Amino acid sequence: MLDVRGEDRRLVVAIDTIVEGVHFPRSIDASAIGYRALAVNLSDIAAMGAEPAWMTLSLSLPEADEAWIAGFASGLLELAEQHDVALVGGDTVRGPLVVTVQLAGWVEADKWLTRSGAQPGDLLMVSGIPGEAAAGLHVIQQHMPLTEATAQLQWRFLRPRPRVALGRQLRTLATAAMDVSDGLLTDLQKLCAASRCGARLDIDALPPSAAMRELFDADAAIDYALAGGDDYELIFTLPPDRLPELLAQRDPALPLTRIGVMTAGGGVQCERHGAPFTPRRTGYDHFALGESP
Repeated sequence: MLDVRGEDRRLVVAIDTIVEGVHFPRSIDASAIGYRALAVNLSDIAAMGAEPAWMTLSLSLPEADEAWIAGFASGLLELAEQHDVALVGGDTVRGPLVVTVQLAGWVEADKWLTRSGAQPGDLLMVSGIPGEAAAGLHVIQQHMPLTEATAQLQWRFLRPRPRVALGRQLRTLATAAMDVSDGLLTDLQKLCAASRCGARLDIDALPPSAAMRELFDADAAIDYALAGGDDYELIFTLPPDRLPELLAQRDPALPLTRIGVMTAGGGVQCERHGAPFTPRRTGYDHFALGESP
């Protein structure tokens, strides 16, 4: 699509719905709900290597609570301002608390990222520290005492940081990318299926979390990292010879970790301590029983 400035770019659109009691607990602050409603869409835009531009909002509310609406708007617009996203329209109705954001953006016509470009031999990488957001949700649900570690994990759930800048950087380096929303293992399986190849995932290479290490045992931390979801980090693949360029351009504050390699065949094979490893959990299923926060 040719935009008004004459640059050959494609319009990309993401849409996500978050539901009270399913995607967030009923107890969290309205500003966090507004923030997360946009964050989940920004993460999809990041995984395409795109630049966000504008959004629309559909909001279903059980009642017209002005204080709640003000808090929700503050969180939504806080993140929108960070990424120069304009709110251009939407709708509000009465009903259960449900938020739908549709986000549009632009990406260069020959440089967008998909799930389907990975090749055997590509390195498998992840940004940030997967698992911390799911651990933070557990902290919130269990009303764990406030400490530096619990506060850090709660913040990771309440204020995820979409990796838009990283996605823009990966346009010319990565062969495939996807955001981690339903759990690293589940989303990696989707990337493998789209790319028609497999992956060997090194459990020992997963980036460690000091906060999770303090609060949970090693097996629980692995469960969160593999199956937790809600981190909105990026998993991506790239040829080994492109890794030095990626690391030279990286944001030093953002960990980028090699966690495996893409293989011929299909599916994901996990290894721990040099031996095959079978995870206890795989990830979030929207239609499974007992999955809601």
